[in-house]
Order: sequence, then C-alpha cells, then structure tokens
Amino acid sequence: MKSLKRNHFSAWQILSAALPFLAMDWIVRLSSKPIIIEVGNSSSVFSPVYSPAPNLFTLLWIAFFLGITFSARGNGRRILYGFFFGLSYIAFAANLIYYRLTGFYFSFSLLKMADEGSSYVMDVITGTPIYLYAIMAAVLIWGIAVVVSMKTESLSLPLLCSKCFLSSIFLSRGKWILSSFFLFLLLHTLIPFSLGKASDGLEWKSFKNGRNVYNSFNDVNKSMMVSGLYEFEIRNFYMTFLKPSEKMSEQEASFLEEAYADRTPAASNSHTGLFQGKNVIFLQMEGLDTWMLNETDTPNLWNLKEHSIDFTDHYSIYTGGGSTFNSEFAVNTGFTTPITYEQNVYMLNDNLFPHSLPKKFKEQGYAVNAFHMNSGEFYNRGINYRNWGYDNYFSLVDSGDYSDRSYDLDRELILNPTFYQEMFCRKEPFAHYLITYTPHTPFVTDKGVGKMLAEEKYGPDSIPDLSEEEVARLEAGETDYMVGLLIQALKDNNLYDNTVIVAFTDHYLYTLNDKTVLDRYKNTDDNRINQTPFFIWSSDLTPEKITSTTMQMNILPTVLNLFGIPYTPSDYLMTDALAPDYTGLAFFADSSWYDGTNYVENELPETIQKLIQKNDLTLKYNYFAEN
Repeated sequence: MKSLKRNHFSAWQILSAALPFLAMDWIVRLSSKPIIIEVGNSSSVFSPVYSPAPNLFTLLWIAFFLGITFSARGNGRRILYGFFFGLSYIAFAANLIYYRLTGFYFSFSLLKMADEGSSYVMDVITGTPIYLYAIMAAVLIWGIAVVVSMKTESLSLPLLCSKCFLSSIFLSRGKWILSSFFLFLLLHTLIPFSLGKASDGLEWKSFKNGRNVYNSFNDVNKSMMVSGLYEFEIRNFYMTFLKPSEKMSEQEASFLEEAYADRTPAASNSHTGLFQGKNVIFLQMEGLDTWMLNETDTPNLWNLKEHSIDFTDHYSIYTGGGSTFNSEFAVNTGFTTPITYEQNVYMLNDNLFPHSLPKKFKEQGYAVNAFHMNSGEFYNRGINYRNWGYDNYFSLVDSGDYSDRSYDLDRELILNPTFYQEMFCRKEPFAHYLITYTPHTPFVTDKGVGKMLAEEKYGPDSIPDLSEEEVARLEAGETDYMVGLLIQALKDNNLYDNTVIVAFTDHYLYTLNDKTVLDRYKNTDDNRINQTPFFIWSSDLTPEKITSTTMQMNILPTVLNLFGIPYTPSDYLMTDALAPDYTGLAFFADSSWYDGTNYVENELPETIQKLIQKNDLTLKYNYFAEN
C-alpha cells in the first residue's frame, strides 16, 4: 500500500513538472497567425493547438526531459529540471518577444548578427506589451514553484514500482535507459509521417506541404507550427549550425540550366541610355517610410521626388533577419535572401556575383565606393562590399574621427572630411552607395539620436514630451538635412547637373513600438505594409509617375538600362521596371503576392514559384562560380 501511495505521488509530481513545458509550447504556437499547410491531399488552416505532429513532438521531448530528470537522485533532480526548464524558458521568451516585433519566430541564424542589434535590446524589451510580460512571469513562477516543491527522495521507476512489468523485462537500470533512448529515436522518426508525404522539392506548391516544411525547415513560422517549441529549437539549431552541405541534384541542375538558358541581351526602350555617362549616387534610406516623406518633414527629399521618375508602388520585401542588409544585397546583386531555406545573405561572401551593381559600373570606368555610419564588421559589410566589387567600404565608426556618437547623425556622411573628399573630389565618374542611419530605433529623446536632435532643436533644458511618431519625424528630418548638404556639395563641386540620385528605403518603419502610428498612415492588414519610397532624380529630368508594382530586385536592371549599360536579363531575378512589357509584381516570404491589383495569400502561381527557386538555388549552390 505504501508503494502504491509513493507511485501515485510520483505520477502527480511528473504531471505537475510537465505542465509548464506544455504551457510554454502552446502559448508560443497560439501567438501565431493562422497558417495554411497541406497534410496529405488536404489543405487547411493548421491549428496551433490541436494538430497532431507538434503536440506529439512536444510530448516526446517533455518525456525526454523528465525521463532524464527523474532518473537522477536527490538534488540532482532539481538541478536537471531547472536546466531543462531554463533553456526552454529562454526559447519561450525569445520567441514571444521576437514574434511580437517582427511577425517571425526567432531563428538561431539571427545570433550571427547579435552585435548589430545589441544596442537596441533594451528598447525591444521595453516595447514588449505588459500582458506578454505577465504571461512570461506567470510561467517562470510556475517553473520555480515546481523546482522548489520537487521531492528529491529516491523513487522507483516513474509511475511503476521496481517489481512491475517493465522491470521484469529490463533487467537493469542501464538497459532500461538504453531501451528508452531507442524508443525515443523510433517515435521521433515516426512522428513526421503524420505530416503526410513530402512533395517534389521543386514542385511549386511544396512550400505548403507539411512534410516539406519539416524537412527543409526554411520557414520559421510554418516550422514552428509543424514542430512545436522544443522540436523547433533543436531542429533549428541543427539546421543552422550542424547540417552538412548539400550537393546539387540533377533535377536542380537542369532547372538552373533552363533558368539561365536565354542569353539574349536586354532590349532597348524609350528610357535606355537616358543617364549614360553621368555619375550616380544610390541613396539607401534607413526606415524612411512613405508617410515620413512629405513637404513638411523632409522638404529636400520631397522636392527630389516631385522632379523624378517616381515608382509609386514600390515594396521593400522582408525575407529574413537583418532587413537593412537584405535591401543592400538585393540592390547590389539582383537577388534576395533565400525563401525556401534559411540563410542570412551576409554570410554569402564566398558566392560570386559577376553581374553585381558595382562590377557593371566598373566595366564602364566608374569608381565605386560605399559609405555608411557603421563598422565594416557589421553584417560582414567590409567583406561583402569587396566581394560585390566595390573599391572601398567607408565607415564613420571605423574612421576614428569621433569621440562621441555624433557619427549616428546622417549629416556626418557629408560633413566628414574624408567622406567629402572621396565622394565629391574625384576625376573619374563615380557610382557611390550611400546608406543612411539616423531614423533608427529607439524613438525617444532621453538617449541616442533622438536626444541629440531634440537638444539641438529645443535646447537641453526645454525638450517637450514628444511621442514616438514625433521623434521618428525628427530623425527623418536629419536624413533630409543630409540630403540638403548632399545637393549643395554637388553644386559646389560642379556635379549637380551630371549626377543621378537613386533613392529608396530599406524597409518600412516596423521598429516603432507604437504600431497604431502605422495604422494611421499605411495599409497594415497585409504585406502591403512593406510599401516604401523609390525614385530616381536628375536635374534635367521630366518627372514621371510609374505605377507598376516593383521591389528591390527591380532596381539594378532598371538602373543599368537607364545608364545604357549592357546586361543580360536572365542574370537577374527581376527585370527593368521601365520596359514596356514589364508587369508589376511583389512577392513576400509568407507565400503572398501582389501585382498592383490583386493581393493573394498562400497561393503562389507557378511563375513566382520558379522565380523563388531560381533565386534560392542560385545562392545555395553558388551558381555563378561554376558557370
């Protein structure tokens, strides 16, 4: 009777220890928006709670954690439980916060750019809603309570006494543990079959196939839905750091051969060679959203835009972590961050891009240099810009000219003597890539750029209580001030009438904590929230409004045509947006797309799927290195 009571208590102890793990998994998955995933021949909204695969994975991992925990004796049991709970809690909190900020679950690949975001960790944390902290606090208290209340006296095998059926089969503790391990491996192997049969990896609908999602693990949101929190974290770690490199299949090689088969040079159109021989400055603007570009906040930019080729339906698509560098990569290479597998593009510095923006301009005798506030180590910019073909990557931080944080002000891109000399005092034609920084989180006046600008405008002791939106507009004004300095420098150096400015924004202002600001000015219902400014200015230009939908990968071929630089369209993902046969398109990482008229979710047509396949396979296998 005493043995039965002891085992009854053991069962309750194990159940109470398991519940916090189950709660963390369910809470994380319930935070997701509905996702359409195919299992077998059926396509339906994947329930984050009731779908079998993620729950089976979660129960299996909980059994694994607790099996190890309860096999220990004494205080070792508390230590092991605390260890497993602590790691799980970190994953739980990180995913809740990151999903709230970006709409994506947290991937280990993001750790490789931790330095870039480390300055803003506190602002991300303070911008997280109180209710999420309440949930996280409740779960943490729950886990601590389990550790404190956990009995540490020696118990028999979980739920069963030493003379039970299992003990009669497994003659020793070691054999029981070994058999349990093999049972775990067997069940772990079988669970993915509940997701149905995987489709052909190159089939256009494979992105929705549950088994494909699990096998490739390239979409963090879908992967979380088919795996549950614990399988997601462990498999994501494996896919990010441990998975061996793959060999190109015959089918993939055949697909790429067909994708690049047409070597016909780009056809001329009414805009071909419009800027031939002129200098060009590519102006990538940090976070300068559509609603921030107006006659009041940014008059210099507004004036340029009103006298430009203005692409009014442009989208800076978000296809992975590090959205600023994603735009740099897209504009410079004509490709975008992989969508069907996980790879940060700043790690592709071994890939060859013979048709990159700087290399095409260097072929025409241009000097090509990049200018930014941040150090060359961030996003591996120093290496990547060299790899793309730039002569130099100039950094205000690396210059050693500053004893404070004034390098965060965009004006320093022009006022810094070295930058000024390199930009405007050259004999040869130039193609500069200029990246702004100032409209960057946090949007507050008690620190950072917001404080510097507010003190400058109002005085150190007279700063009013400004909203996040007001600070964002103030910071956008700093970018505009830099543009005014840029225009004046062009005039002072007799470059004004011979220089083109290609201006575009890296991403919409998703870094605002107060999302209601975006609701007032943008369509926030879907991915059209990614609409951003893109225009091309020259002093002698007849203004045009281009209403066709575009995205970052259109910029390179469009500019090459305007400068009369020969190129082969198949060497890029997208085409010249000024060509008469161009049909507008923007596609997004969650399998939605927009053509200027129709916005469609979870249903990529074969043409777009082939574009994504071309993009991803080209990058994955370093296609241009071999061809």
